[in-house]
Amino acid sequence: MTRVLYFVHDPMCSWCWAFRPVWDAVVRGLPEDVEVRRLLGGLAPDSDEPMPREMRQKLQGIWRVIRQKVPGTEFNFDFWEKCRPRRSTFPACRAVIAARWQGVEYKESMIFAIQRAYYLEARNPSDSDTLVSLAGKLGMDADRFSRDLAFTAARDELADEIYRCRSMGVMSFPSLVLESGGTRRLLQHNYLDAELILSQIAG
Repeated sequence: MTRVLYFVHDPMCSWCWAFRPVWDAVVRGLPEDVEVRRLLGGLAPDSDEPMPREMRQKLQGIWRVIRQKVPGTEFNFDFWEKCRPRRSTFPACRAVIAARWQGVEYKESMIFAIQRAYYLEARNPSDSDTLVSLAGKLGMDADRFSRDLAFTAARDELADEIYRCRSMGVMSFPSLVLESGGTRRLLQHNYLDAELILSQIAG
C-alpha cells in the first residue's frame, strides 16, 4: 500500500527556506512505499499595498532568529532597502502552479528559484516581472507563463490547495502530513534533524 507524505509550504515562507536542507534529506531517505506530494498553503493573499513598517521589522526579526536557530541559513537583508515589500505570497504560489503546467520538472526548480531570488538576491517574488524573469531563465515559455500566472484557473487551483491544507488541520508552514490507510497524521519536525521525521514515517 502506497503512503503519501504531504509537504505543506509557501515559497516565500522564511521557515520553509530554513527547512530546505532537512527536507531534501527527508526525501532522499524516504521508504519506497512513500509518495511525496507538495501542497501550497498560501501564506499571504494578494495585495498591492506596501508592507507596514511593523511587519517589515517583524519579518527581519524572524530572519535573524532563523539565522541563530538554523546555522547556515542565509538571508540578504538588502531586500528591505532595494525592494518595495508587500505582504503578498499568492503570486509566488501561483508561479509554482504555472511552472508545473509547463512540466512537472519545472516545479521544484521554480520553488528554489523563488527562494533564491527572495532570500539571496534581494529580488521581490511578489512582483510578476520577477516571476516571469525566473521562468524565462529556467527555460520555460515566458509568454505562456505570464498568461498562466494571471489565469483564473491558477487562482482556482491555489484556492483548492489552500482548502485541502486547511481540511488537514494545517495552519502553519512548513508542515508534514502522512496519509496511510485512509488516516492522516501531522508529523513533528525540526530544522536540524531529518531522522526525527524519518523515524516517525518508519514507525
